Amino acid sequence: MTTEPTPHTPGGRDTRLGPLIITIFGLYARGERNWLSVASVVQLMADLGVEGQAVRSSISRLKRRGVLLSQRHAGAVGYALADSTLETLAEGDVRIFERSRATAEDGWLVVVFSVPESEREKRHELRTSLTHLGFGTAAPGVWIAPGNLAAETRRTLERRGLSEYVDIFTGDHFAFGDLRSKVRTWWDLDELTELYAGFLRHYRPILDAASSGGTTPREAFRTYIPMLTQWRRLPYRDPGLPLSLLPPGWNGVTAGLLFDELNMTLGAPAREHALAVIHGRG
Repeated sequence: MTTEPTPHTPGGRDTRLGPLIITIFGLYARGERNWLSVASVVQLMADLGVEGQAVRSSISRLKRRGVLLSQRHAGAVGYALADSTLETLAEGDVRIFERSRATAEDGWLVVVFSVPESEREKRHELRTSLTHLGFGTAAPGVWIAPGNLAAETRRTLERRGLSEYVDIFTGDHFAFGDLRSKVRTWWDLDELTELYAGFLRHYRPILDAASSGGTTPREAFRTYIPMLTQWRRLPYRDPGLPLSLLPPGWNGVTAGLLFDELNMTLGAPAREHALAVIHGRG
């Protein structure tokens, strides 16, 4: 099985490289005492079709953002994940690999916030955080999500220092109107449906090829890292609404099953290749 390398324009700033690098660190650094050498990351990214200078530039940007920390081990230059990044990745593991779907009995979570004009950057941070948690907008300043996201929402807002601006309520939709129609105004389900459709179109043939013809560890790595990087955005866009409120035959369920099969088929051989490179056997 072959896949296309990650596209990159030499000399250009490709913002897609950062997420790929974070995926590699998230998958493999945490099992290696939270450290990877620059040389191993450059080699792994080369397997994805990315030149070394572009990788080093992207790593430097991640360091400036506080995502990675520069460290030397046994004289080798490398990087570790910052504590805040480790926390974010740990939360993301649950979203990505242990997806849960709300039921009607979970009720709803409503967040309202007020941020002074002098702290408008906090308002932007709040909106970004709620969007990443899967919240929809019921009205200006009123955000809504399924009730099963309550604990995660509280932890996330506290960790990011945003709790003082926020009130959180839980409850049921009492009246009025059709709830299925309302969720289509609170969330852009058409956009989410298309994102899932794109994932299915691209990766179903790849799974079929890997299942029927087999794949080498390096080929598995070349597919797995971009696939996981693309997928990990989707559970944050999808609030996990009850199926009774979603369009019939919701393709998010089918896409989730495809991701699980890809993860099961490609995850282990991809890890075999990555660890061979990390330990100097690749």
